[in-house]
Amino acid sequence: MALPAIPDWLSKREGSLSAGVGDHTVFVILGGQPQYRLDVRPASGQFICNVTQSNNGHRLDGDGKYPNAAAAFGGGLDALRGKLGW
Repeated sequence: MALPAIPDWLSKREGSLSAGVGDHTVFVILGGQPQYRLDVRPASGQFICNVTQSNNGHRLDGDGKYPNAAAAFGGGLDALRGKLGW
């Protein structure tokens, strides 16, 4: 799977995205460091996105389900933006 596009709210804060080890993981890079990890997983015929703060393992995701992995990454990024208040 291709890396999701960097959302405007993230690029305005000089953030970026980096691929994880597998196709199901993306890191959100802020200040040159991986601050958040997005993991997409299948769930009941759909997909979910777990959003985890990298330095302490704190979960920030919601309970949304999405029709495909790309939509799940987008939903995870939206959940992160909401939690950060950006």
